[in-house]
Amino acid sequence: MSSKAINLTLGTAGHIDHGKTALVKCLTGCETDRLKAEKERGMSIDLGHAPCQAGNLHFGIVDVPGHENFVKTMVAGASCMDAVMLVVAADDGIMPQTREHLDILTLLGIRHGLVALTKIDRVDAKRLAEVQMQLAGYLRDTFLADSPILPVSNTTGQGLGDLVAALDKLVHSIPGRRVDGVFRLPVDRAFSAKGYGTIVAGVPLAGSANLGDDILLLPAGVTGRIRRIEVYGQPAEQVLAGQCASLNVGQWDHHQIERGNTVTVAGYFEPADCYACQIRLLSPELLLDKGAGPTGLKSGSRVKLHTGTSEVVATVYPMESAELKAGQESIIQVRLNVPAVAAPGDRFILRTLSPVQTIGGGRIIEDLPRRLKRGRPGVLDDLQRRAKAVVDEPRWVEYCVRTARQLAAGEDALARRTKLTRPRLRQVLADLQSQGRLVSPAAGLFMHRDTVASMRAILIEAVGQFHRESPDSPGILPGDLRDHIASSKTAFDGLIAGLKAEGRLVEMAGRLALPEHRPSFAGADAQHVKAIERCFEQAGFKPPKFDEMVDQLKLDRRTAERLVKTLLEHGRLVRVSDDLVFHETAVERARQLLLEHFAKDERLESVDFKYLLDTTRKFALPLLDYFDRVGVTRRVGNTRHLKGR
Repeated sequence: MSSKAINLTLGTAGHIDHGKTALVKCLTGCETDRLKAEKERGMSIDLGHAPCQAGNLHFGIVDVPGHENFVKTMVAGASCMDAVMLVVAADDGIMPQTREHLDILTLLGIRHGLVALTKIDRVDAKRLAEVQMQLAGYLRDTFLADSPILPVSNTTGQGLGDLVAALDKLVHSIPGRRVDGVFRLPVDRAFSAKGYGTIVAGVPLAGSANLGDDILLLPAGVTGRIRRIEVYGQPAEQVLAGQCASLNVGQWDHHQIERGNTVTVAGYFEPADCYACQIRLLSPELLLDKGAGPTGLKSGSRVKLHTGTSEVVATVYPMESAELKAGQESIIQVRLNVPAVAAPGDRFILRTLSPVQTIGGGRIIEDLPRRLKRGRPGVLDDLQRRAKAVVDEPRWVEYCVRTARQLAAGEDALARRTKLTRPRLRQVLADLQSQGRLVSPAAGLFMHRDTVASMRAILIEAVGQFHRESPDSPGILPGDLRDHIASSKTAFDGLIAGLKAEGRLVEMAGRLALPEHRPSFAGADAQHVKAIERCFEQAGFKPPKFDEMVDQLKLDRRTAERLVKTLLEHGRLVRVSDDLVFHETAVERARQLLLEHFAKDERLESVDFKYLLDTTRKFALPLLDYFDRVGVTRRVGNTRHLKGR
């Protein structure tokens, strides 16, 4: 049977000196203790990675330190695990870091694994049976409840065959990680290799990268290009999420790179110092130091937050109450002392500053531009909806569209917020559109169907209200109507286009109206309107100024201003300059005379226009400037040409 690589990482966990590293060496032949101090002290201090084969599959193993002083390193290693091999020594049984490591794995969302009961050559049959029973009881309410407990000896090799068979079954039951995400590698370590330059190593949490790809180092914000890739020490063309890899990026300085930095691609991530999170605090009975540890978290409590390979001091602000009780699940905000990179859905661990112990963990919801106020109406409800949406890609994309600023979201903004690659995002958007959940009012722009429905209702009501307040007007100006909703112009235009296509709005004289609206003047206004319109119509190409018209018709000035404004809205009067208004018939007659002239001659001197109209320069030139503005004529010096000729 041919073998193939699977992008999956199995991790060790357990108390110090329970044989994790020795067991990894038995399984892989690799010595994962690479540091001089590790070899001298006989214990793991840093993370160790090794390739392993189970049946026909190649996968990776990360070996973590078991000493309580290096739990932060264990958390960094556990962040990349897909499954765990919990190692318990038969002579010691369950020890403090056995418990803490299992708590951490549970909080990180790991759901697959098995138990290796080591050092069985040091105990008799009675002790072995006793420890097996103890373990079975301890694991009863954990994700390892149904996992096999496999007695082995790293010294004699007893039980290793059964362990390998169990690993084979476990690894074949877990699918490899998806690789269609945005490439992101939390840095485990960085160093320099002679002839190559800087090397960064770690296990990508998402996506894939290829030789020659441009990548970005955060938080430094420096770009580089991948010159060489090694996966488990072997040259490769590509690295996938879940594979231990080293990337050679010659442009970077390894002295400026540290564990907790992130390698990714441009356009998606930025370091942030404020995150909304969903957390579960450990129950009091699970705390290692029950007397010294906190029984809850008060607003403003300072803790250590571990996510990916980073460890940052943070301040916690519970959102559902002033204090979070031990064993409780809730939504919190965390303010980090140093900005870190994390994606929606990433897991995290919280540990106290002193005494240091794990107290809880959970899932990051999203980075926040600023701290949210707990008492503000709607804030908690929104965070709860966000927390439910972030665990499912389609629901998360739908949520991001629904809550987009200016009511609609473009593809670039959605990719940055959802942290989905463009191809994956387009697929999800298409699926949501086919389900009728999203609407595209314009190319590349997306709105939620509920937003569209509510905004349409607001717009229709606003137009109706305008008609009730101004029954004589043909309709509301689009710019004034847009003020009723906080949308972008593109989204607004899309909404209006949809309403017009459905016949729910019509356009009259550049204004928007309900189809049943008929402009009407009541009472004395009706007579005054007729008089004003007749005055301008009879004046032809020599219209009166406003004051002249008011005196001639003996009208109240405010009434005249209001009615002239209405006639301008209707298009019956046309303003050609600040103080000059023509009747629409005069403007149309002037346009026809222009066209007749240009049918015979392609030039018109400005001074000659007054003769065409049989009027004076006072009226002819402003009217000619008006035709320039509306695109009938084109001016060159003092000569006019027909526009487009």
